[in-house]
Amino acid sequence: MSVLVTGGAGYIGSHTCVELLNAGYDIVVLDNFSNSKPEVLDNIRKITNKNFKFYKADLLDYETTEKVFKENEIDEVIHFAGSKAVGESTEKPVDYYHNNITGTIKLLQLMKKYNCFRLVFSSSATVYGIPKEPAISEDFDLKPENPYGRTKLYIEMMLKDLCASDKRYAVSLLRYFNPIGAHSSALLGDDPNGIPNNLMPYISRVAANVLDILPVYGNDYATHDGTGIRDYIHVVDLSIGHLAALKQLRTTVGVQIYNLGTGTGYSVLDVVNAFEKANNIKISYKFMPRRGGDIDEYFSNPKKANTELLWKAEKSITDMCADSWNFTKNRYK
Repeated sequence: MSVLVTGGAGYIGSHTCVELLNAGYDIVVLDNFSNSKPEVLDNIRKITNKNFKFYKADLLDYETTEKVFKENEIDEVIHFAGSKAVGESTEKPVDYYHNNITGTIKLLQLMKKYNCFRLVFSSSATVYGIPKEPAISEDFDLKPENPYGRTKLYIEMMLKDLCASDKRYAVSLLRYFNPIGAHSSALLGDDPNGIPNNLMPYISRVAANVLDILPVYGNDYATHDGTGIRDYIHVVDLSIGHLAALKQLRTTVGVQIYNLGTGTGYSVLDVVNAFEKANNIKISYKFMPRRGGDIDEYFSNPKKANTELLWKAEKSITDMCADSWNFTKNRYK
C-alpha cells in the first residue's frame, strides 16, 4: 500500500516526501517538473536514504496518470500538483482553472476507478479572501479575491460534494498560510523556475547576488510599517501537518478542514529584517505599486489543528530565515 504524492518534486511536496519516508510510509511520486527540478528527487533519496517510484506525468494526461494506479496499489493521495502564483493567476485565469480544477477532476476519476478514497488536499488561505478580522478561523466566509484562490475554493466545494455523495471518502482540506524555510540539510528548499513569485526565495536570491533588488509591492497598507502582513510557517512544520492529517483520515470519513499556520503575522519588512539579522546580510529593496488581489493583513487561528490533529508549528521566523539562506547558499555555491 502506497501514498501517491502529486507534485512531489515541488517545494512543499518534496519536504512532505521526506517526512513520509522518515515515518516509514511507502510513497509514489508524480510530477511534471513545471515548477520543480529532477534533482530534487535525488536529494530526497540522499536525505532519507530510501528509494521510491517516480512518474513524470501531468494530471491533465489521464492515460499516463492511470499508469501510476495500474502499476501500484495506491491507498491514499496527498495532492499538491497545481499552479500556485496569485499574480500569475490574474494574468492567466483560464490556464489556472484548467490546470488546477481539470487536473483534480481527472485525479478523482482515477481514485474512484481504483478504489482509493482517502485524500489530503493542498488548499490555501486565499480561499478566505478579505477576512472580517485578521485572525482567520476555519468557519470564516469563503470569498477569494483572485483566480488562484477561486480554483482552490471550487476544488474544496467539489470534494465536499464528493464526500456527501459517497460515504467511503475521507478528505482533509489543509488551508496553508505562507510556507518559507528549507530542510536543515540545505538540499531541499524553495527553488522556483524563473523569477520567484514568493517573498523568501526572492530575498534569498538577492542575498546571493542572483537578483539585484527585492521589489516590495505596496507600502501603504494599514499595518505597522505599511507592508502586507502574513502568517509565515516553516515548510517542515507544514509538511508534518500533512502526516497528522493523513493519520486522522484512517479513522474518519467525510471532510475535515484545517488551517496550517503559526498564528503570528509578520510584515514583508519584518521578514526582511529577520533575514538580515539571522544571516548578517543586508537586503536591498524598493517599493513598488500594490499587486492586484493582495490584502492588508491576515494570519491563522491554528487552534483546530492544534487540538484535533495534535499538530503545532514549532519553528521560529529565525529558523525560517536561516534555513532558507543555507539552502540558497548551497544552491548557488
